[in-house]
This record gives sequence, C-alpha cells and structure tokens, in this order.
Amino acid sequence: MIGQSYETGGARFAFTDRWGGVSAAPYAQLNLGGAVGDDPAAVLGNRNLAARTLGVDPADVVWMNQVHGKDVAVVDTPGGLAGATPVDAVVTTRPGLALAVLTADCVPVLLADPVAGVAGAAHAGRPGLLAGVVPAVVEAMTALGAEPERLVVHTGPAVCGRCYEVPQDLRQLGADTVPETWATTRWGTPALDIVAGVQAQLGRLGVTGRTASAVCTLESADHFSYRRDRTTGRLASYVWLESR
Repeated sequence: MIGQSYETGGARFAFTDRWGGVSAAPYAQLNLGGAVGDDPAAVLGNRNLAARTLGVDPADVVWMNQVHGKDVAVVDTPGGLAGATPVDAVVTTRPGLALAVLTADCVPVLLADPVAGVAGAAHAGRPGLLAGVVPAVVEAMTALGAEPERLVVHTGPAVCGRCYEVPQDLRQLGADTVPETWATTRWGTPALDIVAGVQAQLGRLGVTGRTASAVCTLESADHFSYRRDRTTGRLASYVWLESR
C-alpha cells in the first residue's frame, strides 16, 4: 500500500503503490483517483484506508483538482479543492494537513522546509513542467518563509525517460524549455524525461536536498500507468508537517 515513505525533521512524505485497496479491475486495487470512472464508494474507502495507514485523519487530506497547469493554492483547511479554481500545486503552514497529489505517470513533487514549517506538493506532467509549476510552488513556499537551500524534496514514481516516447517535435519543444528533458527510448525513438526536468529545475532554484524515486510506473506492475493501460487507477503522494 505505502510503497515509499520518508521522515525529515518533522516533515513526512509517502507514496502509494496499487495494492491493498478495494477497487475492482481495471482500477485494482488501491485507486485513489476520483475522476477515472471507478466506483466512488471504493475510491472513498481507499482514501480513508490509505490515510489511516499513514496515521493521518482522512478529513485532514487536501485533494487538488489537477489540470496540468502551474497555478498554486495556499491552503489552511482540509478537504478537496474540486469545487475551487483548478490548481496543480498546494502549499500550507498548517501542521497535520496532508497535501495529496494524484498521478499515473506524471511526477509527484513533495516539498517541505521543516524549519520554516512550510510544506508543498505539485503535480508535474509534461504541460505543467514546461509551464513552470515547479518554480511556482517553490516561489509560493518562499513567500511563506521557506528557503530553497533548506527544502527537502522527494519526487515519486513516474514514467522514465527510456519509456516516455513522444514525437520528435514534442521532444524538441520540451528541450527548448527544459534542456534536461531531452531523452531517447530504449528502442531508439524520441522521448522526454520529465523526472530529469523536474530535478534540473529544482537544482537551478537552489534546492540541493532532493531525491528521485527509481520506480518507472510504466515498467512496474506495482504501480498505475496511464500510458501502459489507459483505463486505470491513480497513485497518491502525500506530504505533511507533524504537529510540534
């Protein structure tokens, strides 16, 4: 259920896999996405189960209405943002409030400055990366007192550059904006490496405390992948600050 988790100075990070939930195929098992055609009752059950496994009250999770953009919301109350303006990043200074990102190949970016007491989460797919969602979430966090050199950042399971095949013109467009996204598949065709692009942008912003998951969602049977399966579930990545 919880594929990877980390704790740093009172900041908690966690990434789910696809197992341990109640959804039926093709969303089996731990689908946490509410807009992919799964039974809403199963999704709610999965969200409650995942949160409790993490030791988080399900009511204290913030879910975004993600649209592959770069807009950021500052939040201090729990609940979904589905009825609000769509965003692809959220930040908070409220301890105990868990920020969630849904993905099935895109890069989940979890950030925290435990000293300043600021956490952030971003959904970085190809459009969001090129639009600047990563610099936008870091800027929003620094406005609340975070410092880039203090940030702890983990990027979660995502499709790798060896598997993310794209047309040549799209590869060039990506590289024109973020050069590090230029990639080639294992079979020799044009590709994009969104993970490398996210990590490069973080580095240029002065963020040194960062890690990247080695899991490629398309290659891993333990993770949902839209590019592999099309109709499938969504993984969730969570970041929150423990109460002091």
